[in-house]
Amino acid sequence: RYDGVCDKDGCDFNPWRMGNHTFYGRGQPFVTDSTKKLTVVTQFITSDGSDDGDLVEIRRFYVQDGKMIPNSESLIAGVAGNSLTDEFCHDMKNAFGDIDDFNLKGGMKAMGEALDRGLVLVMSIWDDPLANMLWLDSDYPLNKKPSTPGVNRGPCKTDTGSPAYLRKKYPGASVRYSDIKIGAIGTTFGSTTGDRDAHDDDAGYGRDRRLDGSTYV
Repeated sequence: RYDGVCDKDGCDFNPWRMGNHTFYGRGQPFVTDSTKKLTVVTQFITSDGSDDGDLVEIRRFYVQDGKMIPNSESLIAGVAGNSLTDEFCHDMKNAFGDIDDFNLKGGMKAMGEALDRGLVLVMSIWDDPLANMLWLDSDYPLNKKPSTPGVNRGPCKTDTGSPAYLRKKYPGASVRYSDIKIGAIGTTFGSTTGDRDAHDDDAGYGRDRRLDGSTYV
């Protein structure tokens, strides 16, 4: 898995996996409500604040109901912060017993250099026949106890992520991405409108599993 030139695992920030179980979810008591339209803002911070500096940090925050929501802080012992840096990625991989292939392959600086060469933004709705998306929002890997640090990544059951299950239960699942912008820090920020009503249970949410979203970088 780690013999190629690409970092297969990457470095990510999953609020649930980082110990905050009330940051993102459907309705109350979650800080961000996944049943409503949500704007995601991602900022790429360089060492000198210029477009030519080395990438050193990736920050993210959200906008919902006209309110800016900072990313959640890590609650994992030995892992501090709410953004991606080389130090955060190293500490997280160490705490969870994962291979730090991100830093081995150059970390933030190498990612910044790749961005300079040019990358294509791809957003989609998809499923996973290899791991059933358990790595995203369930317990993974299955050969470890959910109580092991880093294994519990979300509230979903381990038997509900297979493509066969999802395609049968939610044949009309869809997602809408809109208002995609890119520009200097602070120039793309906007508020959201037209929020959907929240629903408390799965049946009430409907078979379409629709979610509107905006993305700003």
